[in-house]
Amino acid sequence: MHVAQKYHLCSEMEKAEYDKHENQIEDDGYRRFLSRTLKPVVAKVEPNSRGLDFGCGPGPALAQMFRECGFEMSVYDKYYADDKSVFDSHYDFVTATEVVEHLKNPMLEIERLWSVLKPLGTLAIMTKRVKDLDGFAGWHYKNDPTHIIFFHEKTFAWIAKKLDAQLCIESPDVVLLIKKG
Repeated sequence: MHVAQKYHLCSEMEKAEYDKHENQIEDDGYRRFLSRTLKPVVAKVEPNSRGLDFGCGPGPALAQMFRECGFEMSVYDKYYADDKSVFDSHYDFVTATEVVEHLKNPMLEIERLWSVLKPLGTLAIMTKRVKDLDGFAGWHYKNDPTHIIFFHEKTFAWIAKKLDAQLCIESPDVVLLIKKG
């Protein structure tokens, strides 16, 4: 499900919305929120693995949390860390936390992230999922003007099949796609 292009914000307005977020690494609530991605990834990957936090935002909190767990991290964000050289490397895991719902062409970006994963690598995606069409009308998540595409569990099953990946549904908003060896 996606929002018609005529309703997409221009880059300046989109960034202005993101600048309103107060996602601080010191915020215990924000850290708990991010640990919904951190914990299943840490459980799947080898210690001292190398990761990429895609869509890290202005204060790459999740990357810092992985560093605190002993992982080497790179970050990328279209607005806050726009260093495309990170895509010249390969990673044991990639995270995309609360970012895919903002992408104009999510499959293109997911395939790019998939291409930088090493064999047996993990792509962790955190986004709220549509449960059913009846509930969609009253769903708060769709009201964010930067959210332009929405995913269902079946969408991730389709993505996993297209990528020839193992799909692990970790929670109502976290999925892992595991690359084959």
